[in-house]
Amino acid sequence: MFETLKEILVSKLKVSPEQVTPEATKEDVELDSLAVVELSLVLEKELGVEISDDELLDAETIGDMAALIEERSARV
Repeated sequence: MFETLKEILVSKLKVSPEQVTPEATKEDVELDSLAVVELSLVLEKELGVEISDDELLDAETIGDMAALIEERSARV
């Protein structure tokens, strides 16, 4: 799921691929709250996974976000 999230961050949100690591924080990859809202919408549209922007903002790292997405997609 991390690679899928990385691909979305790079292709849709224009994050530099070198910045996206499982340990990177939202600040490290320069995701502000508006970008997180956009990420939430893209995840729902492309993966059919509903995760609120608040839940994504609560995730400490990109790896945590990927784990949350994986957990949600398993429930579908």
